Amino acid sequence: MTPKRTVQLVDDEDSIRKSAGFMLKTSGFAVQTYASGIAFLKAVKTAEPGCILLDVRMPGMDGLEVQEVLAERGITMPVIVLTGHGDVGIAVRVMKAGAVDFLEKPFEKSALLASIGVAFSRLDKSDARSLREAEARVRVAVLTPREREVLIGL
Repeated sequence: MTPKRTVQLVDDEDSIRKSAGFMLKTSGFAVQTYASGIAFLKAVKTAEPGCILLDVRMPGMDGLEVQEVLAERGITMPVIVLTGHGDVGIAVRVMKAGAVDFLEKPFEKSALLASIGVAFSRLDKSDARSLREAEARVRVAVLTPREREVLIGL
């Protein structure tokens, strides 16, 4: 049995957390919910790796600020931004910051699931790249000094 993929749902609206959380759970995902960006950032170090569904407008710290803090901390979980008050300017900013998608509420289940699929695909590629990098570091570590010298020369 393959482990469930985890979706981190960050939204200040209780109704969105409940309805989207239920829909995601019945679609086979594990879901962790947070009522604010601040609560999510406090827990992100111990959070299960996965995809982040992030609301834009939240009190305290909005989704754009949360996305910036994640980048500053080097947290590379893919982000899908949700909003009930979207405009082109915000969409451009979140996409330039690396978001997988920008969805307006209310969103279609199929659109959300498609975006989550893209996010996990991106995460899988990142994991594979990290694994290759780790293997390369191990290979380089066992080289003799002369072999390292030749490698640097290449």
